[in-house]
Amino acid sequence: MAETKAQNKPTRKMTVSPVKFAPLVRDLPTSAVTGVLGNLELVKDVKMDVTVELGRTHLPLKEVLQLEDSSVIKLERLAGEPVDLLVNGRLIAKGEVVVIGNNFGVKITQVHKPKASESGGDSSAMEGFDEGGY
Repeated sequence: MAETKAQNKPTRKMTVSPVKFAPLVRDLPTSAVTGVLGNLELVKDVKMDVTVELGRTHLPLKEVLQLEDSSVIKLERLAGEPVDLLVNGRLIAKGEVVVIGNNFGVKITQVHKPKASESGGDSSAMEGFDEGGY
């Protein structure tokens, strides 16, 4: 009996049309993307954490507890090697330490250009970097 009720139910006619998507924007200069996707001025004042990393090392807790004034920590990077510039923890460039007056700074020497397929950067690899000083 349930089958006959379903068969007697009136059917509604539906119109089906293909979905239209906006074109994807890729590999455009920043000025073109700004015009297409919105005003970049809205986010220019967003603060981000910028870190300059001279090097890293792993120490057992015993050695960390023994640190005091004038202690020297050996890093896993040679003197004179480029330092890493990270924004919000993501590697974006490499550079060299410079002294400007009484302050330290970083001169950008290589800008990281991630590949489209890259989801996370390997900070030890030189792939994806442009050569040349900026």
